[in-house]
Amino acid sequence: MTHALTRLTGLLALAALTLPTDISAQGTAAPVSLNPGSEFRDCADCPAMVVIPPGQFDMGFDGGEEGRYEGPVRRITINYAYAVGKYEVSNAEYRRFINDTGHVSARDCNLLRDGTYRAEPGTNWQDPGYQRPIRENEPVVCISWNDAKAFVAWLARRTGQPYRLLTEAEWEYLGRGNRGGHRFVWGERPAEACRESNVFDQSAKRARPDRRIDAAPCDDGFAEVAPVGSLAANPFGVHDILGNVWEWVEDCYVMPLPPSAPRDGSAQLAEGCDRRGSRGGSWLSSFSRQTPTFRGRDPATLVSQIFGLRVARDLSASRPTADTTPRAPAPASK
Repeated sequence: MTHALTRLTGLLALAALTLPTDISAQGTAAPVSLNPGSEFRDCADCPAMVVIPPGQFDMGFDGGEEGRYEGPVRRITINYAYAVGKYEVSNAEYRRFINDTGHVSARDCNLLRDGTYRAEPGTNWQDPGYQRPIRENEPVVCISWNDAKAFVAWLARRTGQPYRLLTEAEWEYLGRGNRGGHRFVWGERPAEACRESNVFDQSAKRARPDRRIDAAPCDDGFAEVAPVGSLAANPFGVHDILGNVWEWVEDCYVMPLPPSAPRDGSAQLAEGCDRRGSRGGSWLSSFSRQTPTFRGRDPATLVSQIFGLRVARDLSASRPTADTTPRAPAPASK
């Protein structure tokens, strides 16, 4: 696995390929380096993007919570570079989308009240139930999967570039950050979780003593949602990939993943499309769920105080497309 990744990334770096991109809202062209870790913006106020190299990894975990099997483990080969938002989409970025399009974002956000999530009438992305004004540099939340899709479609139209949501495989590749061998990216050192991830930690536990879930044995200084990029980046140069807010992904949810599920980095869209995937955990989620392999599964219309998005962008026309051919549901397992 290490050999293959080194060879692929080495070839990519040596090639020093570039693609044209827009660097302003008016569409002035400039090259984008495909060197791994390179950063760019397609317009002055577009999301900051990071180039992710090709690679291989073992996706999934042979275990999980009751009724939430995270396997089977499958070798995934992503043979294309792609770009991903360096940060989760912020309130400021989402506000520009709303102002430009007049999009009516979902309302009645699910908030945690007395140990139960329930829809709170009147709440939305501008008032997600924080009991204080939102901050422009915090990740946008209380958006549905449909809202997330509308955002990336607008960004694609605005820039003329192929923006989209991440696939589950692309997200997990990012989430792992080339750190194999452990279920948690911090390995056997759970106190290291707060270095990169705004998880449910000791500060959150003090603020919510009635929240009876497992907490990280560390303190990141944020008892609730944190401004994007507040903590260290992962090895790919991406911030908040674990923790802070759940991130909607493109895939339909099916469990377990069938043998026909893609192994090339593309989305699984043939089964289970009554629910969509999300990844990454949040500042209010159980510590045990802050892993690269835990899979969220919710209707596209769900609106939650801890759900946001991160954008992706194609860098090559050779990226494989998802198979959307409907299939019969796989038999239940595990």
